[in-house]
Amino acid sequence: MTDATDSLIDLCGRLREAVLPSLGTHAARGHAGVAVGGDVTFSIDEQAEALLAEHMRERLPTWSFYSEDRGLQGAADPELILIVDPIDGTRPAAAGFEMACVSIAAVPPGPAPTMGDVVAGVIQEIKNGDLFVAERGAGFRMTRADGAEIPFLPTPRADLESIFWTLGFRGRPAVILARVLEELIDASSVGGCVFDIGSATYGVTRILTGQLDAYVDIGPAIIAAHPWTEAEFRRVGRGAVLCNSPYDIAAAYLLCKEAGLPFGDADGASLDDRLVLGSDASYQMATVASGNRDLQALLVECVQRGIAGLRRPE
Repeated sequence: MTDATDSLIDLCGRLREAVLPSLGTHAARGHAGVAVGGDVTFSIDEQAEALLAEHMRERLPTWSFYSEDRGLQGAADPELILIVDPIDGTRPAAAGFEMACVSIAAVPPGPAPTMGDVVAGVIQEIKNGDLFVAERGAGFRMTRADGAEIPFLPTPRADLESIFWTLGFRGRPAVILARVLEELIDASSVGGCVFDIGSATYGVTRILTGQLDAYVDIGPAIIAAHPWTEAEFRRVGRGAVLCNSPYDIAAAYLLCKEAGLPFGDADGASLDDRLVLGSDASYQMATVASGNRDLQALLVECVQRGIAGLRRPE
């Protein structure tokens, strides 16, 4: 493990400690403003962002960082750039649920770093402290808060009827999303299950633990195929498109790559060339991740049928 990765783990731990006492409190649910990507900033987010800025200024002053709520900050000529979501799953965290994580990825400095440039990723569950760490080309590890290893148990399932899966739902127009995913929702409704977890990183890491079989979040692909839907996404998002940004998935993406699990666009394409230092609609990504390549192929085919079959209301 490199010193840089140790620094990411240390920062994850400090962010977790800062927000842990606020989980499930009414104060955590207060609205503190609007993030650079257009999402609501909750009081618990503001608390984490303040600690992040302090930590970077005092302990990592030669690095820069991009955060969900404040954008790019830090050193002007950095040694390393961090992509940080201090709380991925703000709403579950504010409710006191376990589906919330700190997510940090690192990329070398450059004019336009991409997902394929991510060299380290660390995810830590805020409530339980479980830790997921990946380094490019060096593998990954998963440990409990007490240091015990978490078993790597990706699903062998390769059917749509029995899968447990989760989706990106917050800020997406419900009727449009349901129409596109109707086949998958109905197929898995009885023999499997779909969950609205509210955290991309928590959902994807459950694929590694075997608790879930897949994660599907395809908003940008719907908009690209049917531009008329953007107005509906912005209506629900209070003027912004609120789909997965790089800070949501950069660390999880590297974790899946190092674990040998499929994680790609809604059409099966790689996300390696997607830019990471931004959060508006042009940076957002459709994502499909699963426990094996046969299941991934079925999911992509199903999603593509749903997107192709979407029709504009008369």
